Amino acid sequence: MAERSSGGIAAERLKSFIERIERLEEEKRALKTMRQIIRIRRLDEQDRDEQEALLDTYMRALGMLPQRGGRRAAG
Repeated sequence: MAERSSGGIAAERLKSFIERIERLEEEKRALKTMRQIIRIRRLDEQDRDEQEALLDTYMRALGMLPQRGGRRAAG
């Protein structure tokens, strides 16, 4: 019976570790996003506007955003 008891304890401990890793991964994703915000906040307004405009242009070119003013003719 001691094996079952210790096996149960080991399973609970393993579950606890897995849940902790999952929480840490969530925190890591949140920190990555926060670091991006900090980097953007450090830019002056003109640089930030320029980067946002380039990102918008590239995303539209890749079809990730709708085109402005209808579709443009290829050519």
